[in-house]
Amino acid sequence: MSKKVLVIGDLMLDHYLWGSCNRISPEAPVPIIEVSRESTLLGGCGNVVNNLKALGCSVGVISVVGEDSVALEIEVLLNQTTNYIIKETNRKTSKKSRIIASHQQVIRYDNETINNISEKSQSLIIDKLKSIIDEYDIVILSDYAKGVLTDNLTQQIISIAKDKKVLIDPKGDDYSKYKGAYLITPNKSEAKKITNIDIIDNQSLGESLNILSSIVEVPLITLSEDGIALLQNNKIITKPTVSREVYDVTGAGDTVIASIAYALLDNKNIIEAIEFANLVAGVVVGKLGSATASLDEIEEYKSSLHKSKIEAHIKDFSQISKVVERLKKLNKKIVFTNGCFDILHRGHVSYLDTAKSYGDILILGLNSDDSIKRLKGKNRPINTQDDRAYILAGLESVDFVVPFSEDTPYNLIKLIQPDILVKGGDYHNKEVVGSDIAKEVRLVDFIDGKSTTQTIQKICKIE
Repeated sequence: MSKKVLVIGDLMLDHYLWGSCNRISPEAPVPIIEVSRESTLLGGCGNVVNNLKALGCSVGVISVVGEDSVALEIEVLLNQTTNYIIKETNRKTSKKSRIIASHQQVIRYDNETINNISEKSQSLIIDKLKSIIDEYDIVILSDYAKGVLTDNLTQQIISIAKDKKVLIDPKGDDYSKYKGAYLITPNKSEAKKITNIDIIDNQSLGESLNILSSIVEVPLITLSEDGIALLQNNKIITKPTVSREVYDVTGAGDTVIASIAYALLDNKNIIEAIEFANLVAGVVVGKLGSATASLDEIEEYKSSLHKSKIEAHIKDFSQISKVVERLKKLNKKIVFTNGCFDILHRGHVSYLDTAKSYGDILILGLNSDDSIKRLKGKNRPINTQDDRAYILAGLESVDFVVPFSEDTPYNLIKLIQPDILVKGGDYHNKEVVGSDIAKEVRLVDFIDGKSTTQTIQKICKIE
């Protein structure tokens, strides 16, 4: 699938000073922040670029900056992103500086020029756009009202990109410059400026969306913790947010429009695209500062919300290797166990629930059909590998199922390097395969009278 996105808008630098506050200044009633570190990230439309890249898109960016050190830093941060940056003399590149103390933003100060870019710069953008537009599948206009997306330029861009979907993250009190675009994503306060409607209920929401529908094909309004609303076939559809914990909403709008673009390129319809955007935003607002979310993080987040498909929890060796690498970077404690789990019963579920309680993530190595035949005889397993894996992956206690074909899971354990290795209580005073690899081995007693063999015997007696 091609995922080539062109972003046009206001590039800026997000600058963070991180520290702690333990006292008040004797000079004025203000906190004294002891700065421990400093960081910079791409801001404005650059945050849209970062969000798209985190999702695996190929991205190009067009913008105008000044001839200054901030612009040079932005160029470094753009790294391998295809960029068409125009520089104007006597223009200050936007820089937003934030002071963060104990996970709380204390103050922000901006240094920038917000006048409209020159006619010459606008002409250069149009010339460049005409020469590259065919290389891209979708166009995002990220408007921060810093002077790049002038009324005339915006209309020209939409006209040139008429055969593409043009998505708008808007600013200002006049949306006529966006007319003819495919989609727009104002928040409630931005929508109120345009429609003069205070959104307090479904009726006012519908009236506001209806006005926006005269400007673009797909009008959306982001509703903060209430999610995203759109008008489709004169019907209001609202998809609620799925965020669990909110630390910082900085750049959440950038995340939403980037996620929608990605989903549309993935052939999802607009409802599915909004649902995906809500998930991605749920990950991002749980981080501090302008942040992004990878597809792995989104899948893990879906899993934590019990929204992921069961198949997503079944991995092969190559896939689980990447998952484990990511989990270890997040300092997750990994628990591993293995078995045949032929006919699932209460003993199995209790055992797996206990195993999961020892850590953060439970990975289950599942014997293949052939390995079970070698271990238990030609009449086993009763249930196929695919069926067993699917049922186990559907359990709340099991995070990932990885089938293996060898007689023992030693190679799988070696690959995963788990913190804790769990086996049944029948392994007391026996050697546990992989005990030389895991940091710790724990044995869990089975529930008396609960086993696959006993279940099979009962079935045979009934017959």
